[in-house]
Amino acid sequence: MQVLGVCSLKGGVGKTSVTLGLASAALARGVRTLVIDLDPQADATMVLGATGADRLDVAAVLSDPRAWSVERAIAPSAWAAAGLDVMLGSARSAAHDGTGIEDDVERLAAALTFVVGYDLVIVDCPPSLGGLTRAGLTACDRVVVVTEPGLFSVMAVARALSTIEQLHGPGRTLDQVGIVINRVRGHSIEQEFRLGELRSRYGALVLEPVVPERAALQQAQGAGRGVHAWPGAAAAEVAHVFEQLLDRVLDKRR
Repeated sequence: MQVLGVCSLKGGVGKTSVTLGLASAALARGVRTLVIDLDPQADATMVLGATGADRLDVAAVLSDPRAWSVERAIAPSAWAAAGLDVMLGSARSAAHDGTGIEDDVERLAAALTFVVGYDLVIVDCPPSLGGLTRAGLTACDRVVVVTEPGLFSVMAVARALSTIEQLHGPGRTLDQVGIVINRVRGHSIEQEFRLGELRSRYGALVLEPVVPERAALQQAQGAGRGVHAWPGAAAAEVAHVFEQLLDRVLDKRR
């Protein structure tokens, strides 16, 4: 079971959209996947259509990481009858996001010892450097950083990679799989400059292909569906991009 963290230290770059795109690609390929929604906004949970009045959520798991809480916090996604589940996100998880709550950092990793039956776990981290992101990355064995080709987003990449480096230590195997560049528009001089800057500074860490900005992706997710299930050439284009990125996520090792 591979555990992948998807993170960004700047909001608005489409981190959750990338998480959902990778989940859609994994579902289409038959890779049994669990999405852990650590973001207190719980957007991934909403788009994946995971619900359950009798269910717990990720906040309950972080409060008491045991087998029973893990089992009750996982619900099936509405995207398919089987093969894609969600550990439910909740605004209550914000209680675990304080920078000084050191005891929480290992709790998600402890909870994952009770997770079985999946080939891939994708952890959607909040766009911040609080306790939830640290807990998420501590539980992962690999991570991608999501950005877009803009000045402030490029600056945030350096902070995210620095944070990942800080989490390396004895027994840690956190692998920087790379940087996913999202929301790329054609014919933008500023974006072309920033793309060149990212490729020059980070080299092979920049994953190809980049994710183009297409309305079809937002339309699919707004309708609560994976991009692979959305009609049209634009959706097919983006779906193919996420299939290639999934290959790199699953295969690339450093």
